[in-house]
Amino acid sequence: MKIVIRTLLIPLLFALFVSGCATAGGSNITEERNTSENGGRAITILANLHTTIVPSDRIETMIEERTGALLTIQWVPDGSYEEKVNAALATETLPQAVFLKNGASLLTFRSAIRNGQFWEIGPLLSDYANLSRLKQEVLDNTSVDGKIYGLYQERPLSRQGIIYRKDWADRLGLAAPASIEELYTMIERFTNGDPDGNGIQDTIGLTDRNDLVYGAFKTISSYFGTPNGWGEKGGRLLPEFMFPEYKDTMDFFRRLHREGLINEAFPVTGKTDQQELFIQGKAGVYIGALGDAVSLHAKLSEIEPLAELDAQNRVRGPKGYGVWSTPGYGSVVLFPKSAIDTEEKLREVLAFFDRLMEPDLANLVYWGIEGEHYELAESKAVPITDYEKLNNEVRPYLALQVGGDRSIPEMLDVGMSLPVRAKAEELVKDNENILIHDPTVSLDSATYIDKGERLIEFISDATYYYILGDIDAAGFDSAVGKWRQEGGDQMIEEFTQAYKRKQTAPVHR
Repeated sequence: MKIVIRTLLIPLLFALFVSGCATAGGSNITEERNTSENGGRAITILANLHTTIVPSDRIETMIEERTGALLTIQWVPDGSYEEKVNAALATETLPQAVFLKNGASLLTFRSAIRNGQFWEIGPLLSDYANLSRLKQEVLDNTSVDGKIYGLYQERPLSRQGIIYRKDWADRLGLAAPASIEELYTMIERFTNGDPDGNGIQDTIGLTDRNDLVYGAFKTISSYFGTPNGWGEKGGRLLPEFMFPEYKDTMDFFRRLHREGLINEAFPVTGKTDQQELFIQGKAGVYIGALGDAVSLHAKLSEIEPLAELDAQNRVRGPKGYGVWSTPGYGSVVLFPKSAIDTEEKLREVLAFFDRLMEPDLANLVYWGIEGEHYELAESKAVPITDYEKLNNEVRPYLALQVGGDRSIPEMLDVGMSLPVRAKAEELVKDNENILIHDPTVSLDSATYIDKGERLIEFISDATYYYILGDIDAAGFDSAVGKWRQEGGDQMIEEFTQAYKRKQTAPVHR
């Protein structure tokens, strides 16, 4: 399995290298344009570039005109972003605003934060009309020792759910699955019940991929009541795979695999191939981000114009309803003291980001320019279908976003002509009523930072081996034992102690 994955990664890494070379020149052009102008306050930013080319500077220029700032944005390709940030931190050459790649990056920066290399901004947020509206629960998830050092880019707390072929379900007399048993029934009938009506047994129920988090496994594990990442038991925090509900989930997948109800090679199947099985009408259930319903429908309808999709989020398990939660942010922006030497300058930078949360700029950064990148229909934004234009001119600027529609009520909603898209949006909001939170989000474990990513491979591999029938329960327990011996027990102790300290520590804003 690992050989196959590495083989697939080689061309991807090469592409990232090429895009990095192509991007460097664009960043220099941006810097030269800004440094040659006079007036306004200069704001320097390091931003993650998820597209292959540096965006056109039209939106950047409009931001400058409306804020009075002169922006120097250094766009760094996603594949080399963390390396760039770490190198700049080591050489004290970070700009005034640094967007970290994700929550894992924030975890590795906690030591630098504690060493005083970044400004604490929590006490200042109340001085800004828009920044003060950032959600306290999400700020708490970014905190270090109860103190706030960063602004966040908002993400839904849970996008996870089920997308399925409604036309298949209607043909077989199946309703939306409301329990784990009903979910199994749908998957089984979509495999064995000739749901496409062609008289041939050529479909499978569930299409999945080699991702235990964003694929189907973790979401179904939530339905069984498994803790999210870590859970409390007997006064200690333990990893999710040490709870019986995790094994119940493995047993569920083992049954699906044994009965041929899931794509057999899912442990080595990428997301594109997983979705292709759904798009080609070979599978009827897709479990992952509910927003994927839009692209799945668009591609499926080209092949089967009469196909219908539906979505579901509430699946009752032994403990009722639940779905795993993210920390509520995709990235955090920090403010280095090496680039901002006074509180006065810090306040100027914060004022810029406060202005970015005004509806006109928030919508510009998110949607682009009205009439070019989207149209208004009944006061909602309907994006153009030219995805290349959006990727080249708008999408990169999402890297500058602060907050989101939960903290900026005036942001435009998306115009939804597709019923399943509207339903998916409603289910994402409903997920907030049944969240399972990870108690370690803002906690520290030095061992986790040092060894966590490597050690979790023991569990990931053992999970797949168990599902495929290559090992039994004793074999899985052996992998857990190895995890504990190699540093897992130390992680348990460190997270437990940090959790207890948090319970008694005052919260700073």
